[in-house]
Amino acid sequence: MMREAETLLFLCSGNFYRSRFAEAVFNHEALRRRLPWRAESRGFSPHLATEDLSHHAKEALELRNIPLALTRRKPQRVDRADLARASRVVCVNEAEHRPFMRARFSDWEHRVAYWHVLDLDVEPPGTALPALEQNVLDLLYELETKSHQGSPTPLSQACLEF
Repeated sequence: MMREAETLLFLCSGNFYRSRFAEAVFNHEALRRRLPWRAESRGFSPHLATEDLSHHAKEALELRNIPLALTRRKPQRVDRADLARASRVVCVNEAEHRPFMRARFSDWEHRVAYWHVLDLDVEPPGTALPALEQNVLDLLYELETKSHQGSPTPLSQACLEF
């Protein structure tokens, strides 16, 4: 029986820096590890984005040889349907994003995971993006470990294409 990819949703403020970097890193590593997961990302306030993709995120992805096609669209605002489609949801900074969850999606506030990666106005990309990458790799390890605990299920090619 073929297994469809599960969706992980990364949320941040503008959806052009942290969440997009996390999305691309996750998708790159999930493909490499052949995990039946794919990431998407959204933002609470994408109208604040100054670029389609932050040049900091773009440079960091290029440095890691991660194709920009793994995060290939303009910033988008999160809606209730995005949350419902996702198997897991991660807000990249609890102090910044929990108030948005509480105000806009109060029934989801306690159903998402919160990380602690600060935005550009507080933490430089040289420390924020490696911290975010480590969080993504830790999550992938968790998913990979859970995947191997059950019986192996072949992946459909659709799971591996973006």
